[in-house]
Amino acid sequence: MLLGAAKHLAETRNFAGTIHFIFQPAEENEGGARLMIEEAVLERYPVEAVYGMHNWPGLPVGQFAIQPGPMMAAFDIFEIEIKGRGAHAAMPHLAVDPIVAAAQVVNSLQTITSRNVHPLEGAVVSVTQIHGGDTWNVIPETVVLRGTTRAFSPTVRDQIEPAIRRIANGVCSACGAEMRLRYERRYPPTINSAAETEIAAAAAASLVGDNNVKRDMLPSMAAEDFACFLEKRPGAYIWIGNGDAEGGGMLHNPHYDFNDAVLPLGASYWVRLAETVLAKEHAPA
Repeated sequence: MLLGAAKHLAETRNFAGTIHFIFQPAEENEGGARLMIEEAVLERYPVEAVYGMHNWPGLPVGQFAIQPGPMMAAFDIFEIEIKGRGAHAAMPHLAVDPIVAAAQVVNSLQTITSRNVHPLEGAVVSVTQIHGGDTWNVIPETVVLRGTTRAFSPTVRDQIEPAIRRIANGVCSACGAEMRLRYERRYPPTINSAAETEIAAAAAASLVGDNNVKRDMLPSMAAEDFACFLEKRPGAYIWIGNGDAEGGGMLHNPHYDFNDAVLPLGASYWVRLAETVLAKEHAPA
């Protein structure tokens, strides 16, 4: 979509100003936007505003969604290594069982969102990996838990790491085990600036009509490293409808299927946005 828009704009030149097209690498987990910023892309190619777009399964084709403020959440990861004392499974009294401690940690971490975070604030703490043991009759010495956290508010984000440390350390101490926490902050929340959101919404509405630009969709707890650009420049991130997510085919799903039919609409959005923001002044009569 962006390449198609670049080709059209290069051929028509129906704009006054400079456009830089960002083909951002390593969007998933590794943070290509952050690396580009560290390599001074915004100084080498200075811009006044930056815009991004992502396809969105479940949103009908021919529709867009955007709103000012948070569109997507901050994304952090954590790893908890629990060390106990291994033993024969038939002699648990000789062990300090890290699996029991890990099970209690998993359950206790859920109290962060239910009891530590304000009920009207959004937060997620999800344990997504449990690794421990390799046979039926041995209590292992260590168990490793890994997972991710999400939040829209920087204040809530700052609450989560110390809460994980406090809970995991307390539970493990009660079980006689040791705990080591590794916590990494990956992406900030994706926060649209108000003025640029209105510009983007108007560009989309000029293509599909006001009724097809959804301004009231809930933000997503998914994350996007385009947020790093929005920390440096005002801008807006918009979702373009990919159609029904049949069979659970949401993003990051083996049944996901990008809808090629939205390519022309996505390219048209970029063209309309560029021609609107950088409109040529009308020649005097």
